[in-house]
Amino acid sequence: MKTLATLVILTASFAAAQSLDYATFRAKVEPIFLKKRPTHARCIVCHAGQRTSFRLAEITEGQTAFTEEQSKQNFANIVRVINLKDPMTSPLLKHPLAGEAGGDEFHSGGRQFQSQTDPDWKAIADWIKAAK
Repeated sequence: MKTLATLVILTASFAAAQSLDYATFRAKVEPIFLKKRPTHARCIVCHAGQRTSFRLAEITEGQTAFTEEQSKQNFANIVRVINLKDPMTSPLLKHPLAGEAGGDEFHSGGRQFQSQTDPDWKAIADWIKAAK
């Protein structure tokens, strides 16, 4: 039997998923997780299939994009690392951002984004901020 706390978390996740735009996620945000950034591993390298709050679907060798089913899984998982009430506190934005730019203290994958003006970071931030 689910506890009240679990039910509240599931309800909040469902609400977040309902207000975030899936088409924009698939077209503009999700490709960032596969993109090779200079001096960094791609997000997919560390987050595919892992038991972390930011979990991506695993891709096969040679696969250059997520399938529709994988994208739906990624979209469902990503709501755990988004705070719609205060987007700038979202782990999805803070964790890979350099500390001097407002990011978290630690990210084992390095600082994927050196500033909040990085076009990929802005694409993720704009997607979250556009949620209704």
